[in-house]
Amino acid sequence: MAGGKETPRQKMIGMMYLVLTALLAMNVTKQVLKGYVTVNESVVKSRHNLEDNNKRVTEAFQQAIGGNPGAAPYYEKALEVQKMISNTCKDIDKYRSYISAINEGLPEAAGDTLSLKWSLKNGKIDGYDEPTRILIGEPSAPVTGQWSAKELEGKINSLLTGIVGVMDKMQTDPKTKLYPADYEALKKKVMSLKPVGSGEEEDGIKMDWGTENFYHLPLGAVTCNLNKIIADLKSLEAEMLGVFSSASGKLAIKFDRIVARVVAPSSYIQAGQPYEASIFLAASSSKLGQGDMEVILGVDSAGAAAGGKGELIPLINGEGAYKVNSGAAGDKEYKGVIKYKNPDGTFKYYPFSGEYKVANAGASVSADMMNVFYAGVPNPVTAAAAGISPADVSISANGAGVRVAAKGAGKYELNFGGPGECMITVSGKTKDGVKAQGPPIKFRVKSLPKPEIKIGGKFAPPEMKKTELSVVSAVGAGAPGFDFQANYVVQSLEVIGKVKGKLMTGSCQGSSLAGDAMTIVRGADVGSKIYIDAKIKGPDGKIHSVSSGIKAIK
Repeated sequence: MAGGKETPRQKMIGMMYLVLTALLAMNVTKQVLKGYVTVNESVVKSRHNLEDNNKRVTEAFQQAIGGNPGAAPYYEKALEVQKMISNTCKDIDKYRSYISAINEGLPEAAGDTLSLKWSLKNGKIDGYDEPTRILIGEPSAPVTGQWSAKELEGKINSLLTGIVGVMDKMQTDPKTKLYPADYEALKKKVMSLKPVGSGEEEDGIKMDWGTENFYHLPLGAVTCNLNKIIADLKSLEAEMLGVFSSASGKLAIKFDRIVARVVAPSSYIQAGQPYEASIFLAASSSKLGQGDMEVILGVDSAGAAAGGKGELIPLINGEGAYKVNSGAAGDKEYKGVIKYKNPDGTFKYYPFSGEYKVANAGASVSADMMNVFYAGVPNPVTAAAAGISPADVSISANGAGVRVAAKGAGKYELNFGGPGECMITVSGKTKDGVKAQGPPIKFRVKSLPKPEIKIGGKFAPPEMKKTELSVVSAVGAGAPGFDFQANYVVQSLEVIGKVKGKLMTGSCQGSSLAGDAMTIVRGADVGSKIYIDAKIKGPDGKIHSVSSGIKAIK
């Protein structure tokens, strides 16, 4: 091999070495190719979800014009941007179809029907000669004609420049002006999608955007990258729809809840006094959320308008849900202001006040963990009745498949078959026998929340440092913000990610990482994403499929 005359045996050994080297260089494992299919399907699914969501938002935007004519100019601009993005996405789809067809040696028209799954089973998903020839050519002198990466880069740049142009023009027209902060944030988002290469050199080749995304990559990777560009553009479309609709006052309130309300000056009267109350219909909107309306306790209109801080009351079905522990008996007062957003983005302030009397309770039932019950797990409860020993207090309950178990004096454990409502009656043992201590008390029974993946002590973090990932040995699960004691168990894991530029997948049973799964999490390339799919069993026995994507950063 080094020169000179070789024996037949030496020649045979040299030939075998060359063949083995070529096989190792060309080999792309079936598992890696399947990984391309899995990642691509996830990207395509995200794209379709974004398209469906954008369609719903656009329809809602259009309907809002009837009650808010000022939204029409923003709606027209939204349609203009949507059309620009849609045309570019269609062009990228044509690239994908054309490259797939040529790679498989089929007519161009067949590209629309090809999928990576088909290529994995029947075609050449690992083929990289044709994609490279079409999109790049030679890295030292990239091709620039039709179907080239240079042409695609130009189309994307033209789209993004056009979108910024639309936004700049909107800022000069009072009818379509965006809030400055929204404009700057949206423009930054647009510019972040510009096709820019790293400029790094590999094997003497300076890497530009096209080379990094398409050069010498198999069809599976090229298809994934093209679909990711489309998904990014659809995400941009969703963000622009949100900003345009918000600026137009699209979220002007449509009242869809009308209920009867009774308001009395006092809910406590003495015998012989008249009871007075105002009875009327009240309208609200189930779509109201923080930002559209705020119920602020402890400030007046002037204070709220000046940015004064108060206690923000949560909104439930468009109504402020004020709840406070009553404390000691006596007269209680409260006041505040409702901050309401007008369609033009300005605010109005409506003051309110109220009072109530607290008397010693006759009977009470309290959920020891939270203000609601949950189906599928034990719910500890404490029952009490005024003037009666805890040992002489008992409860009965019905609804939501409830089962009651006594756990001591005044202590009970309730288990439920499913969500709904539960009525609890407190009874006390007196000299006249066991008697109910007041009317039944109603509780809501809810299903347990869906769990999320927990990594390194964080719930579904969007990104983690390599130093943090390097010490992760297991994946946990739980429900963020859920204070109830509930045991979620990870039953299996599937992990996909890039390690040293190679796409890998790994599976393991239970929550502990092992094998390829641990290699991916601890060795993921900086800037790449780790995709984790987990099967998680809840305390109620239900199995949840939960996914998370984590970006590895320095």
